[in-house]
Amino acid sequence: MQASKPSHKNPKISSIEDSEYIERLNRRDESAFKQLVNEHKNQVYNTCLGFLRNPHDAEDVAQEVFIQVFDSIGDFREDAALSTWIYRIAVTKSLELIRYRKRKKRSGFFKAIGSVFSEPDEQEDVSGYMHPGVKLENKERAATLFNEIDKLPERQRVAFTLQKVEGLSYQEVADVMEISVPAVESLIHRGKESLKKQLYNYYQQNELD
Repeated sequence: MQASKPSHKNPKISSIEDSEYIERLNRRDESAFKQLVNEHKNQVYNTCLGFLRNPHDAEDVAQEVFIQVFDSIGDFREDAALSTWIYRIAVTKSLELIRYRKRKKRSGFFKAIGSVFSEPDEQEDVSGYMHPGVKLENKERAATLFNEIDKLPERQRVAFTLQKVEGLSYQEVADVMEISVPAVESLIHRGKESLKKQLYNYYQQNELD
């Protein structure tokens, strides 16, 4: 699965979601699920990539998203767009992996305290990570920005990533996060203010490098 550059010409959340199509999905219609995967695979992969910063992780989690969609389609409530529901699963799955990695890293740290001669844990190099929406000439600045986004509180990070990186509208972010538009605006405002301070400090510390 390859990343595709997000399009900003049309609404990000869209789908052929008539009742007959949903019913076909509920009946486990193979052609309907192929259609769903083809329609949403780039959206799901790019969303996972925006949070995980690693193409291999993003592809693995994207596959898990579609497995959960297949297993849980009967739980889908048609009071929301199907694509909104899929976005929600993609975000949840991505955050679950991030939390798992943090717990694993913390556990490894405490184990390492017992022996000063223990080998350091291998860390995957994601310095070459590039979101498909980032231009090549902005690679260094983008890497710095993404590192600082990762430091935001989780809800700020989710809102900021969905709106500023993935290009969803405030209403679409609100639908995915199941909160109000003003709440989304507040999260993004606070995230932007934090990023301004973090990036200012970063460039102050590295201005002579």
